[in-house]
Amino acid sequence: MKNKFLLLLVLAVGMPVMAKEYISIDGGHNLRGFGEERYSLSFATEYAYNRSWEHMANFDIYAHMPVVKNVQIDARIQLQTANVYTGAVVLRPTFDLPVGQLFAETEVLYKAVARNKMSDLCAALSVGWRFDYVSVQIGAFARVMDSWNRSWHSEDKYQVEPFNLLYRLEVFARPQTNNWNISVAMSNIDDWQMERMWQPLFQLGGRYDIDEHWRVSLDGELKITGMFHLNATFYAAYLRAGFSYRF
Repeated sequence: MKNKFLLLLVLAVGMPVMAKEYISIDGGHNLRGFGEERYSLSFATEYAYNRSWEHMANFDIYAHMPVVKNVQIDARIQLQTANVYTGAVVLRPTFDLPVGQLFAETEVLYKAVARNKMSDLCAALSVGWRFDYVSVQIGAFARVMDSWNRSWHSEDKYQVEPFNLLYRLEVFARPQTNNWNISVAMSNIDDWQMERMWQPLFQLGGRYDIDEHWRVSLDGELKITGMFHLNATFYAAYLRAGFSYRF
């Protein structure tokens, strides 16, 4: 419990001097490109803690790639010292409206939990509407969980969840055209996980654009868990710091 309150104190003090989301649409996630029509590469280091795996360090890599006008692809990889590895690909078309911007996301996320010899594969479809100060997103995803030790000659089967609600609500302190911003969000997804609909994630973060090429960011996340959660843990906390370079 002491570690939990210490981490929350660090987030409360440290977040205002850093920053998070990028100017154009990104579905509410962190450390991606600065704009739709330019490539960007991002790196972050992350401290994480939960009651199951305790202290962890993560290394995150993000790539933002415009395909054609108003269509982008995001690719990301995370390596955890807890012997867990995650990769995801997102296809995102955007549509400018008289008020705000509409976007859609198709995402595939794969997590290899090598420490437990398990895999988690998720596929999601969602739509969202983003304004200067608010971004909302809703959709659905399916999940397939499997054990690496499962015998193909036995009656053991992989576990399938054909439907989970996906949602995200994010509020920003400043319009996205500013060179710095702070945001708070409640969601059941982030860049590295898709949680069941009744287990929300609470996020706080910010970004600061040094110039047209460089960005620094800091993000924190608290995940309250329960008896039906995928982790056998009471809570998990994450603190992520990184930088982005836009070509």
